Amino acid sequence: MSDARFEDGREAPLNLGAEDAADVGVLSALVQDAVFGAGEMAWDRGKRRFSVLLNRFRWEDGGGERHGPERVRSLLVVDCVLGVASQGIDRTDRDTVLSLLSLSFEAGAEAPGGYLVLTLAGDGAIRIAVEAVELSLRDVTRPYRAPSGRRPSHD
Repeated sequence: MSDARFEDGREAPLNLGAEDAADVGVLSALVQDAVFGAGEMAWDRGKRRFSVLLNRFRWEDGGGERHGPERVRSLLVVDCVLGVASQGIDRTDRDTVLSLLSLSFEAGAEAPGGYLVLTLAGDGAIRIAVEAVELSLRDVTRPYRAPSGRRPSHD
């Protein structure tokens, strides 16, 4: 069995941005059930940028109905970052695999700032203080067959 190709899917590689809470909701649906290693996260204080390289499930392709379950490597980048905090994550173990359940925005006291929250399976979370909502999601590889051969499910 060969790897899937972008040309086989319904959509071209994703390259989307978010500038408000509604946009964050759209990106959240696309990154739901993404997995990544703790070592795949980076915060560049100087550039005020947080990024994470995800293995994203391709929900936009019908959840695998057309070509079977697929994943794609995607880069989630948050700009205008003021600070990053986490809970329930052992940041010393860079090989820990984390599963992203949702991405949300909580408005702060001074608009347009607030917090982007990445909610993880197992009660983990990453809270990113932002001056404004400015994030992007971009596919950086071709899709590949999901190693599990199944679409994600939750109890």
